[in-house]
Amino acid sequence: MSSDPAIAASDSIGTEALFRAHAGFVASFVFRLGARGAQVDDLVQDVFLLAHGRGGYRPGAASPTTFLARLAYEAVHGMRRRDRRFALAHTEPLAATAIGSAHESPSDALMLQRAARDLQTALEAIEPERRAVFILFELHGESCDAIASAFDVKVGTVYSRLHAARGEFRSCLARVARADEER
Repeated sequence: MSSDPAIAASDSIGTEALFRAHAGFVASFVFRLGARGAQVDDLVQDVFLLAHGRGGYRPGAASPTTFLARLAYEAVHGMRRRDRRFALAHTEPLAATAIGSAHESPSDALMLQRAARDLQTALEAIEPERRAVFILFELHGESCDAIASAFDVKVGTVYSRLHAARGEFRSCLARVARADEER
């Protein structure tokens, strides 16, 4: 059971409470899966419509975030199937939004924007199922058991995907670093 007071108060969480508590997480997750601009807003809406259609979140092995991550993963891939013209847009304002706060100097800002771009490039190089597991485990601290439950796979599959994703991530970061050095 989660430490979230909205969850502890009842056996299930309605869509409105889920949205209030986790809309930011869903937006961040779909962004990290490759959605950009208006796609993020559309996908967040789709995720909570799916959650509503399933009657909200019911406590179990999956946490609210892994439950929503599964729905987000399905929504992202559903959108890609519908729109084969999917194109990633890498803009400096998006990179700044991804990394957050104000910077002390323009050179620091540029360095952080490049780092955010490089990290996002490395994330996007990971195969989608592995990327979802990597993001949930490494960036959001979800347990492998919760991820396995949400994605309806065995825990060993989660460990395998996580291991492969870490390798893909390191490999891509090394390629990006070599390319930067060559410039």
